[in-house]
Amino acid sequence: MRFILLLFVCCICVVACDKNPQAKAALLQNHIRHQEDTIGFAQYSWQMDSIISRMDDADKLPNSETYKAVICPHDDYGYAGGLYYKTLSGIKAKTIILVGVAHRARNFDLQDCIIFGSYDSWQSPDGIIPVSSLRDKLLTKLNKKTYVVHDSMMQLEHSLEAITPFLKRKNPALEIIPMLVPYNTFQNMQLFSDDIGSGIAALMKEEKLIYGKDIAVVISNDAIHYGSEGWGSGNLAPFGTDSIGTAQARQKDLDIVKETLQGELTTKRVQKFNDITIMADDYKSYKWTWCGRYSTPFGLLLANRIEQLTGASNKDGKLPHLTGTFIDWRSSIHNTHIKVDDLRMGHTAQADSTHWVAYVGMSYQ
Repeated sequence: MRFILLLFVCCICVVACDKNPQAKAALLQNHIRHQEDTIGFAQYSWQMDSIISRMDDADKLPNSETYKAVICPHDDYGYAGGLYYKTLSGIKAKTIILVGVAHRARNFDLQDCIIFGSYDSWQSPDGIIPVSSLRDKLLTKLNKKTYVVHDSMMQLEHSLEAITPFLKRKNPALEIIPMLVPYNTFQNMQLFSDDIGSGIAALMKEEKLIYGKDIAVVISNDAIHYGSEGWGSGNLAPFGTDSIGTAQARQKDLDIVKETLQGELTTKRVQKFNDITIMADDYKSYKWTWCGRYSTPFGLLLANRIEQLTGASNKDGKLPHLTGTFIDWRSSIHNTHIKVDDLRMGHTAQADSTHWVAYVGMSYQ
């Protein structure tokens, strides 16, 4: 009976839309990407209120700086919420280019491209977030080999919906340009970042947008995934899971940050990050388990390309480069957790010496 009633209602809607072009257009425009993870991330405004109120005060200090790009975590708010807030504090732009991980790219055989969606807006705890009209304008400027539009992948992926609630809370007028980075060779990431960066720079010129003030890049990434349990059949603890092994894993992560992400952002340093995290003979395999092994190098190449195309040349005529500043490194076992179990939230994975995830916050100006 319920099915028949629903079918009857749907038929009425279809007929009504056929007779009313405006109603049909409204339905077509109401293409919303819904939230995938309602356990690790807040889905209600009151949950965001509580998460933010429970963060350490040091993570909520006012920030007078304006960032052009950041690297931000995407793990459970109970583990990493404070670092989200602190990292995004310097993002002041209304329009955000979101560069995410494509965790399930293998499900759809997606590789060697950048993934966009066709959604008009995204669901968030504080209301709908519109996708910027710049996205569709950008796609018209790109080489067809650069990208694919794949809504199923965009819907299943959680690495961007983790960040959007914090951005929406900071700026209610937020608009986004979401993209995901599946398996890619470094050469492809260079080509695609140049193509997309050139398209964005052209749009910025047409729309009179200023990098950092009007438009910025936010790269989603979680750092080392470590431990001997809960990773399927794999053991991701090359140094062991005792206190010494854990300390060694932490130090290697910090070394990667210092050697490849901090300071002047150059292609050479980004390629070094790629070489550290991806196997030389198989670009689909981890060498060091950062899930942002594609989103991070592509996002940095993209952010730097926009800077080169929109910024002023140096006195010696060389193209400008962004400079990376370390905000913090944390993990699900090294830092105090935010209490969430009374908020109808929880954790999507354990956090102990046999299974933990790290996070890094980086800013670029």
